[in-house]
Amino acid sequence: MTIPLRLKTLGLSGLLGAAALLAGCAGPLRQAAPYDPDPEYLLTVTRPGVLQVIDMKTDTLARSCPVPGKFGSGALVPAPDGRHAFVLNNLSEDVYGFELETCKLVFSARQSSGDVRVKTFQSIAVSADGSELYTVQNPVRRHLDRFEVLPPRLAVYRIADGLEAQPLRTFPVNRRITKIAATATGEVILGGADIEAIDTRTGAVRTVSALASWDRGPLWSQPDAFAMHSQGEHRNEYLMPYTAAKFTSPAQDMATAQWWWGMSRVDLATGKAETREIFPFEFIVFTMVADPRDPNILYGAFNTVSKHDISARKTLKVVDLDQTYYSIQISRDGSRLYIGGAGNVISVHDSDSLQKTGSIRLPGDMSTADVRVAYARR
Repeated sequence: MTIPLRLKTLGLSGLLGAAALLAGCAGPLRQAAPYDPDPEYLLTVTRPGVLQVIDMKTDTLARSCPVPGKFGSGALVPAPDGRHAFVLNNLSEDVYGFELETCKLVFSARQSSGDVRVKTFQSIAVSADGSELYTVQNPVRRHLDRFEVLPPRLAVYRIADGLEAQPLRTFPVNRRITKIAATATGEVILGGADIEAIDTRTGAVRTVSALASWDRGPLWSQPDAFAMHSQGEHRNEYLMPYTAAKFTSPAQDMATAQWWWGMSRVDLATGKAETREIFPFEFIVFTMVADPRDPNILYGAFNTVSKHDISARKTLKVVDLDQTYYSIQISRDGSRLYIGGAGNVISVHDSDSLQKTGSIRLPGDMSTADVRVAYARR
């Protein structure tokens, strides 16, 4: 197929559109599927930079969408409509948005310009109404003889601006922010040393859950939170796991301490949060996901897949995995677990028994990529 283009006159928008058109002609995995009125997709990113769209009704790879630029961390976010997703790529500098049924490129935000290089570490979210996209930008100015670290900021984009989007507004934020999520009340939850919320219209910041700054007395250690992957869209919530030690005396003897997994949980409909210990620390859990049928049942994954009842603060079941995985997801009906990252295979498990029921092999390594679900919120 020959497509005559005068590349010198296209500009960025034309070049990206041409790339999307060419990608759509590249093979059967990238062709449009019949319209599904109720889609349910599992999304991830593989090297060298491809958005993989998996049909969760059949557990098969539906299509592969090439993403411009080099692989970053694989961070992505589905839109609330369940039909679009946004990928942080090009060494964690740029954001690209896709129509999931066709792989059509519909949005791009190139965050670096001139002598300022911008990196975003996992921090990407879409507003509850699907109109805005948010990133936390970490800019550095490159001088001839040095690098100047500039203050981090939240950037707000209008998704309708398409392939050459520029920030509508920016607001200063703290450092150490990674995973974020948008609430229905117009805030963005910021996962950093503490969990904060920023108003995307005014820039006002409030503390949602104190973690690094909590003051629980000498019988508790400072918690260690892990803010890498986000996987709460099926319950419209934000989960931040953490670990902490409870000591038997103010002497803080590690040998006699009790170690706990804890959780900060934010309801994205209201912006309200709860923080509490949920079960004993007995093994590493890289990421957690809640059962859509029961918010007290959580599943975790790393070298094992585990099931926990946080109302009883106990672990119900643990099953060894065939390899290390980073991210865990769950089907809309709660019957199947999907465990991915750290390789090119997504392991599928029954959520009741935790036994493996299948696998989905991908044409590329997920590495640190998110594994997320996309369907229209009910």
